Amino acid sequence: MVNLDELLQVMDRAAANLAKLEAVWERAQPMLPSGPSRGSSREYDDLRRAWSALLSGLPPIDGWTVTEELPDADAAGQAFIDYADIGEPPFALMNQLEEPGNELDEYRFRLAQARRRAIHERLNDLTSTVNETLSRIIESVPRDSTDRLDDSRTATVEDAISEIERLLGDTTERGGRWGDLHRHMHFGQGHDWHDIVEMDWPSVRTDIEAASLAESDPLPVPGIDLGAAASARPSGRASTGLSWSALDDDGFERLLFDLLRAFPRYQNVEWLMKTRAPDRGRDLSAERVIQDDGGTTRTERVIVQAKHWTSKSVGPSDITGTLATLSLWEPPVIRALVIATSGRFTTDAVAVAEKHNADGKLPFIELWPDSRLETLLSQRPDLIASHGLRP
Repeated sequence: MVNLDELLQVMDRAAANLAKLEAVWERAQPMLPSGPSRGSSREYDDLRRAWSALLSGLPPIDGWTVTEELPDADAAGQAFIDYADIGEPPFALMNQLEEPGNELDEYRFRLAQARRRAIHERLNDLTSTVNETLSRIIESVPRDSTDRLDDSRTATVEDAISEIERLLGDTTERGGRWGDLHRHMHFGQGHDWHDIVEMDWPSVRTDIEAASLAESDPLPVPGIDLGAAASARPSGRASTGLSWSALDDDGFERLLFDLLRAFPRYQNVEWLMKTRAPDRGRDLSAERVIQDDGGTTRTERVIVQAKHWTSKSVGPSDITGTLATLSLWEPPVIRALVIATSGRFTTDAVAVAEKHNADGKLPFIELWPDSRLETLLSQRPDLIASHGLRP
């Protein structure tokens, strides 16, 4: 069985061969006849030979690969003459002449899909490692520190980032702060690592998330005809509980991120990185749009803390502790705090939140236990499926 590194090496070579074929096609396509003609050129014939030789460098993907040869220019020109003789438009011939380029596009698409499947699990592992390690790196480092940090934790992050770049290859658009990330790691002072935590890593993580699974990648489904299965009057009842244990901390946070982005009145949803002790949860930031019947529209800043706790309930000290740290993310003012957990809240925790709200203090506290999340997610079965939450 091939290991990941060996597979990536083969994929890299396939991508290089694909680029060579695309270069041949770019040169050859203008030389193809677009009307009645005869003959060819030595340059085009050499490109046809190069194309044939390069095809062997594209290994099959799910049993499919590029097989179309470059057209015979002389035969194509004669075909245009034949169409003209019978007075028919040469639409089929024109489509046939475009087929080599179409197959290259198809192969590039399939290669990107295969690479995403190959790197998905490892990318998730590395992302979790960076998340956890960055929090530990800066937990006792002042924001303006000029001391260089160089220890096993910084080395772990640097190695993980290097491997992430290797996994992504050339299949991912780099829209994030990759250059800033590498510059800050190079200088490595305390304030550089704070910049990495607050700006660089959240930015590049968006690229990593996009590379892990594209919208065009299907979820696995059984080989059944849905119409026939529905007509068979299936028995039993629908399950309502979700398998929260199928998620780790990062997966729960990612689920909340996707859920918030799906809400029509939430915008600018983003992850927040902060110094935190184990079990204190992770945070997301969003702007919630509020409209009243008088036509007034305003936005309020919301912080959502994710607590993926399945073995214990959120207590009153967890709520007061979270409130005490909110000033770290102001300004702008935080108007609402959502504490979302895959477990429950104790009676005392609910009482603390209700008293806080009754006293009119900011931020307004909203508690989302597992039952609330299950209700919200019942309206988004696509998220339940994509995050593997069904038992």
